[in-house]
Amino acid sequence: MTDAAGSRKPLTTTRLRAMKGKGEPITVITAYDYPSAQLAEAAGADVLLVGDSLGNVVQGRETTLSVTLDHIIYHTEIVSRAVRTPFVVADLPFATYHGSVDATLANVARVMREGNAKGVKLEGGRDIVPAVKAAVAAGVPVMGHLGLTPQSVHVIGGYKVQGKQSAAASKVLDDALRLEDAGAFALVLELVTDELAAAVTERLSIPTIGIGSGPRCDGQVLVFHDILQYGLDSAPKKFVKSYADVGTIIRNALAAYVGDVKNRSFPEESHTFHMEEATIPQLYGASDPGVGGEPEEARREAVPADKE
Repeated sequence: MTDAAGSRKPLTTTRLRAMKGKGEPITVITAYDYPSAQLAEAAGADVLLVGDSLGNVVQGRETTLSVTLDHIIYHTEIVSRAVRTPFVVADLPFATYHGSVDATLANVARVMREGNAKGVKLEGGRDIVPAVKAAVAAGVPVMGHLGLTPQSVHVIGGYKVQGKQSAAASKVLDDALRLEDAGAFALVLELVTDELAAAVTERLSIPTIGIGSGPRCDGQVLVFHDILQYGLDSAPKKFVKSYADVGTIIRNALAAYVGDVKNRSFPEESHTFHMEEATIPQLYGASDPGVGGEPEEARREAVPADKE
């Protein structure tokens, strides 16, 4: 996975499939901005997902439904510009790929052209097969997404584990096979049972990326902010493992800054810049830099009477 200079090569769909074949876990991080993407790349992430979860994480909304195509393009362009190695995938937001094939391809083209994404992710099963086939035929790598599909949260009745019953599990497996046959290069499995995730992973030749779906997927994805506890109102989730409490560190640092400004201990002399002494009188129009300017009487005497 390294070139002659020892740096990591950019990830490709071919490489991701090979990783599945060798049993090498695939790491995916959902990121939305330039520094987050840079840090994720430096940490060795294989794939960066610009998810419509930005509606929840960045915009503070209850669902992802209000995220627009322009939002996704904006964040994807920033993330893509920040990195060289990870494979950058962008979510197509709600209602941007369920119309005509022409409309879907127009939206896909904008994400690829304006956002500089390397691939797109679509939620759904057999219902989106025509969209997947059209995008793949146009040369666009497509990642599928089954299980809990947040864009359909009101239809499925909330954020809950999928595939607990045999009929529902069979549908997920059938949809997964259909997406693979349509040309998807990978598949996200969100909040499905461990047993179902294992069965889908075994049946597919393309990688599965789990989130809340147990350890037997080919890779895992977590949101940048969840990994770091970056935020104050993020409720703990059973399927998330946080590796740092950055939110508390940031809050304490900001509070310390506010306190320093309020008590005038910031900025200090070490943070301050000064003019050369010879230029200070010019700033005040004074001959004596120690007095902030000449007395009013002296200035009036310097003005000719016909100018007053």
